[in-house]
Amino acid sequence: MCVLMLAGCGFAAQANETFESMDTFMQINLYGSAGTAAVVRAEIERLDALLSATDEHSDVYRLNRDGEAPVDPDTCELLEKTQETCRALDNDLNIFVYPLVEAWGFIDRNYTIPAPKTIETLLSAAQNARLARTETNFLKIEGQDARLDLGAVAKGYAADRAIAVMADNGVFSGILNLGGTVAAVGKKPSGELWRVGICDPDSQSSYFASVAVSDKIVATSGSYERYFERGGKRYCHIIDPKTGYPVDNGTVSVTVISDSGFQSDALSTALFVKGLDGAVQYWRKNGGFEFILLDENNRLYLTEGIEAAFRMADYYDYEVYVIKASG
Repeated sequence: MCVLMLAGCGFAAQANETFESMDTFMQINLYGSAGTAAVVRAEIERLDALLSATDEHSDVYRLNRDGEAPVDPDTCELLEKTQETCRALDNDLNIFVYPLVEAWGFIDRNYTIPAPKTIETLLSAAQNARLARTETNFLKIEGQDARLDLGAVAKGYAADRAIAVMADNGVFSGILNLGGTVAAVGKKPSGELWRVGICDPDSQSSYFASVAVSDKIVATSGSYERYFERGGKRYCHIIDPKTGYPVDNGTVSVTVISDSGFQSDALSTALFVKGLDGAVQYWRKNGGFEFILLDENNRLYLTEGIEAAFRMADYYDYEVYVIKASG
């Protein structure tokens, strides 16, 4: 996910933290308390230590290795919440596709096209796996050869926890870029809204548009983030949990704006998998968020609730379509 923060200048005391966590670059800019930024960073790093699929000391790693394990209450809460969300999203999000992502080479970057039989076997394992709580904060993976990963929701959950830490410390203004999941907390010290830029898929140091927001989390999933090409065809890192293959539905990026980091993160991936028609249908049925979808023909679709806050950057001439709640 690549979203650029356009923070602007403020007048209150500012505290910054720049670091790597959850396999990505993160930047925290808070206003009002010099010490709170370090506390927020520590909370994010604590969650990373619990949720990483590759850290042999993490809860997720031990669950994958042993099939069952005692876990931290936060890990338990997030895993159960995510499993419930996957069902609500008609399984267009599935935390058990990790072996498929690995088989395609998106973990170690040794890219390959797996044999159809391999995909079939790993897909069946992912679709039939589930988590069960056998005791308080003790989880078990039910299903053969199933392993999980929380990459689609971990940064969003971390954003929610970071905002809670800020509130506990009396800080209500800041902009947090957690690897492209951006939390705009309160307003700028000047009283203006935060403006968050959405990454240009062809030039990730630029942005094609931005949204002006306050107390929102903006998360983007894009096919340009990780991909490889074989025989003139591009394969992106987002795996369709219903086919086992990289998503190939004409979608280039999906940005979700909501009050919840967990929701924005989860939905940006799920709506990418659903594609335009499925995303519109889900939004009209459920509401509670806004989204912006860019397709491979440079057509841009945005829901009506974000239209007033949306601004196209100079030199971009994408076709823009506003999606109404009543179709």
